[in-house]
Amino acid sequence: MLVEYARNVLGADGADHAETSPDASDLVVTPLACSLWGQEQRVSLVPGTRAAALYASESSVEDYFCSYGLSTEYRPRLEEAGLRVSGVDDDGDARIVELEGHPFFVATLFCFQTRSQEGAPHPLIAGFAEAARQSSVVT
Repeated sequence: MLVEYARNVLGADGADHAETSPDASDLVVTPLACSLWGQEQRVSLVPGTRAAALYASESSVEDYFCSYGLSTEYRPRLEEAGLRVSGVDDDGDARIVELEGHPFFVATLFCFQTRSQEGAPHPLIAGFAEAARQSSVVT
């Protein structure tokens, strides 16, 4: 999602991901300083964002299975182009991004679905389902 946003909104045709194109010169997604594979980590939610409203909390603990994240060099450019960081780790690194004004454009670095249970979906899953319900046309 980050690569496509950089390519299509910023016009960065060469934007790429270090996992699939490690030698690319314009990396939007880069290796994390430390792999988060198999770890859980706290995410602080930015007040006033969709993510914060869906969680109805200041923070959450989430499961990670990744070794790559948003390049700190690209973050300001993406934010200037309308992508908002709405969740960060304890170091302030992006863990949730969203697009304001979109019915539901939310992306995470963590695997939120692992925290869902029968009858108690993760807040992001519940939010997506509600956004889909509200935007569907019933005839």
